[in-house]
Amino acid sequence: MKKIVGGTYTGERSLYDLHDAYLENVVFGDGESPLKECSNLMLEGVTFSYKYPLWYGAHFKLNNCKFELMSRSGIWYTDDIEIKNSEIICPKLFRRASNIVLENVHFEDAQETFWNSKNIRLKNVVVDKGDYMFLNCENIEIDNIKTNGNYAFDGSKNIKVTNSVINSKDSFWNTENVVVENSIINGEYIGWNSKNLTFINCDIESDQGFCYIEGLTLINCRFKNTPLCFERCSKINAEINSFVDSIKNPYDGKIVVDSVGEIILDENIVDKSKVEIIVKH
Repeated sequence: MKKIVGGTYTGERSLYDLHDAYLENVVFGDGESPLKECSNLMLEGVTFSYKYPLWYGAHFKLNNCKFELMSRSGIWYTDDIEIKNSEIICPKLFRRASNIVLENVHFEDAQETFWNSKNIRLKNVVVDKGDYMFLNCENIEIDNIKTNGNYAFDGSKNIKVTNSVINSKDSFWNTENVVVENSIINGEYIGWNSKNLTFINCDIESDQGFCYIEGLTLINCRFKNTPLCFERCSKINAEINSFVDSIKNPYDGKIVVDSVGEIILDENIVDKSKVEIIVKH
């Protein structure tokens, strides 16, 4: 394997078409696409300072690396990439990429990151801000993410999230096959227009959350500041061990709550015989 240790590379496509190499403490300065069309690279302590560093490549392992602000749109059309113990300052990092593994990674700005990508695994990831993360993705597995940014997971499917904190307005819209466990979810309008959503042992705050869903399961969840939930929602199996502000026009299923402020069932919209609401207190 070729070794490149130290040095600063500038100019467009500075190490274009590099294969089977180990790079250590290298800085890629001004110049687009420094590692375009590359494969089988191991990067240790590498800094990317400009745009499009890893496009049209495959088989990368990065450790203790840094993507600076202007390295935006950094990893597109790329397959099989692992990033650990690294700092990502730039937005739009992943797009149309696949087989992505991140561990112990900090995003300063993850706006429009992970678009149209698949087979994504994240562990111990912090996102300071990042609207529109995970747009139209498939096969996402997340353990311990802390994220701030609206419209997360729109249009994605086959998602599993555990031990996480997600602060996001309109999260999980238009999704399919979602499991969220042991997590905290804050934001308005969670889960609209989705299919097969399951939340287990979660603390949830959502103005008008969980509406227009087909197939919703809530197990040992707690709600806070969540009025007008379940509107036009079908195939509900919900166990909410807390007070719920209000429930509005669920189509069918079973809802068990500790207590509820108001139940709204409009006979012009809902067949009451198909809805079972059990209030324990």
